[in-house]
Amino acid sequence: MVPFAFDQKPKDRNKDRNTFCFGPWLAIPDVRPITVALSQSAVSGLGSSVKLNFGHAQLLHTMHRAMHSEEFISSICGPPLAANTAISKDIGIYTQALAPSYAVKASFKKSSCPTHGLAVGDTHIFAIQDQKSHVHVYSRVRGNQEALVSFAERVRSVALVGDVLVVGTTEGRLVLWETCTGRQIATPPCHVQAVSCLAVTPYHVLSASDDSNINVWSLARLLELDTQVEPEPDLVLSNHRGAVTDLVVGPGTNRETSLCVSASKDKTCIIWNYRTGHALRTLLLPTVPLCLSMDSCAHAVYVAAEGRALYLAELFGDKHLLGAHAPESASIVVQMSEPLAVAEEVVGEANCIASNHDGTSILTGHANGRILRWTLAPNAPPTELANLNASVTNLIFSPLLPTERNFKSLNVVKPNQAQRQHVFTAQLKDDPSAGSRFNELLNTQGFPRHAIEQALLSFSAPGGGEDVIPVPSDLVASMKSSTFQASLDT
Repeated sequence: MVPFAFDQKPKDRNKDRNTFCFGPWLAIPDVRPITVALSQSAVSGLGSSVKLNFGHAQLLHTMHRAMHSEEFISSICGPPLAANTAISKDIGIYTQALAPSYAVKASFKKSSCPTHGLAVGDTHIFAIQDQKSHVHVYSRVRGNQEALVSFAERVRSVALVGDVLVVGTTEGRLVLWETCTGRQIATPPCHVQAVSCLAVTPYHVLSASDDSNINVWSLARLLELDTQVEPEPDLVLSNHRGAVTDLVVGPGTNRETSLCVSASKDKTCIIWNYRTGHALRTLLLPTVPLCLSMDSCAHAVYVAAEGRALYLAELFGDKHLLGAHAPESASIVVQMSEPLAVAEEVVGEANCIASNHDGTSILTGHANGRILRWTLAPNAPPTELANLNASVTNLIFSPLLPTERNFKSLNVVKPNQAQRQHVFTAQLKDDPSAGSRFNELLNTQGFPRHAIEQALLSFSAPGGGEDVIPVPSDLVASMKSSTFQASLDT
């Protein structure tokens, strides 16, 4: 087995063991953390055997293949910058491979998508059109434009959570479109200015505005059926004194680890707990922060600011910014005066930024059409990945693993706010009559043999990690003999 590029994060865990955590670092949805125990020779030579204390080798192999085909989607906005015949003038969205080498894998035509105007799902891409009330829907399976959807107000920002497309309008309103049924829900204008950017989790929608406020909404309450009460935000985060330029949310959904970071024209970035409404730390920059990205495990925040500078804020580095180990009070403003690196003047300001899944590369899209790749080495100059000959407005990495579902929506259904009855059409992936593992365990007298074997292996697996229960080897042996002998006797 060929492992990933390993990293010992977090540094203060498992100091006495060469144990590497993948799950939370890569932020794979619906997958418990996988702890891989390796010998020192395996770390240096990558040739020793690997044992998983839970999870499966098949999952690790799938992750390995996914890492070797890491993809991102970019969009452009505006006319071509130069009469370059090598680049098609009609293409507005690109699907590109970052690893093992850069390549353009697919493209979509007829789109001019502004910043914060792109949302990417497993099967579709949604792109709002600059200064318009239209959203273009592209099928990633068929490689063409599937639909053009119009809304009552001009669209400013967009985000996708499951099958629900969240749209922010210039009038300060949210519109939720259930793409598999066509159901549409609109909120009252809870922002007094345009919704500049959106961030979503499986349970919440965060909307930021030019009015400097950030609203936190419950997704379940927004999607309630037959409600007679107009939806209102759960919380309003209002510490900024200027328009919010970007907003990112971390992978944690626990009340204590629900982090988001906002950037504003007041030259600050604020780290929030959006469930409690507390401002955990304020970062002050010398220039206006333009765009943000947070790594997959919420350990670092990358900020592209005016002056073509890239800043790095380590939340849990040698000097903790958050938590009980932080040496300073949360009310103390952190001055970020030294950038990680500065791009050349010819590339222009950054419109968007994205961190890849393992946190080793940072991509920025610039107004002059260039996509730059940055490393985390101090003062290391970025390398140019591509020149798209138009302002690069969005960079989004595709999920490492596709969302596991038992069904697949065939087409998107255009929104209809007046319709009260909706039809959901989908294709089942599995035979509904086939038995599941749960049904097998439910209908078996006692426990199946493979379930007992899997449980015993989890007890005896070597290595560290919170999910491994240390059990003496003689006890494991006696458990095996007594369990299997009892099953043979019955």
